[in-house]
Amino acid sequence: MKLEKKDLIVKRAHKEVYKCEEGIVKLFEKTHPKADVFNEALNTARVEETGLDIPKLKEVEEIDGRWALVIEYKEGKTLEEIMRIDPDNIEKYMSNFVDLQLQVHSKKAPLLNKLKDKLARQINSLKDLDATARYDLLTRLEGMPKHDKVCHGDFNPSNVIVGKNGKMSIIDWAHATQGNASADAAMTYLLFALKDQKVADLYLNLFCKKSDTAKQYVQQWLPIVAAAQLTKNNEFEKEFLMKWIDVFDYQ
Repeated sequence: MKLEKKDLIVKRAHKEVYKCEEGIVKLFEKTHPKADVFNEALNTARVEETGLDIPKLKEVEEIDGRWALVIEYKEGKTLEEIMRIDPDNIEKYMSNFVDLQLQVHSKKAPLLNKLKDKLARQINSLKDLDATARYDLLTRLEGMPKHDKVCHGDFNPSNVIVGKNGKMSIIDWAHATQGNASADAAMTYLLFALKDQKVADLYLNLFCKKSDTAKQYVQQWLPIVAAAQLTKNNEFEKEFLMKWIDVFDYQ
């Protein structure tokens, strides 16, 4: 497969995304771990099997020494873009967004990695936290209820494609796991809060109302998922995330 610069639609730190005849091509840097590429492919295939309407994985291939995923193209705009263009209707869009997340949480995929295992690995790898803080986070994590719902792990409006008919499709399943829906919601809340606290609060209120979940329960996950987000080594986020990790009730 030959990719051309004119087909480039997104460029990130570790990947480039192209649109071509075959579909969407996610081309990873040579330094990006091969195992992570195949894990994303496997996650996508396993989520497909749940019946969720997502862009289907077409193939995994090597292009000029770099691994690539070829994924079905879904016509439309991201929900993030639509929210930005039409802020007056944000509550309606957020309501649809939460409904879509609850649809994900209604599914099971027993072969996906377990969310608690992933979070524990991420917390153990953090060198920005001392051993005492890591121990407290791991203790809190261990005490949280074990569930087996499909969790996206990076559920935010930039990962939702809205078609012309209004139908929504979720992309980017690299972080998918099976686990506790409230942990997934806590991560989404953090991703909103990094940009706009008011929008984050709107999201959390709607999620808790629609899922009949106590807000305090989602908030119990915040220090844990904030620590997990720290592993992405984004300097702009570090101070904000450290504040959430410090909001602990040591018991």
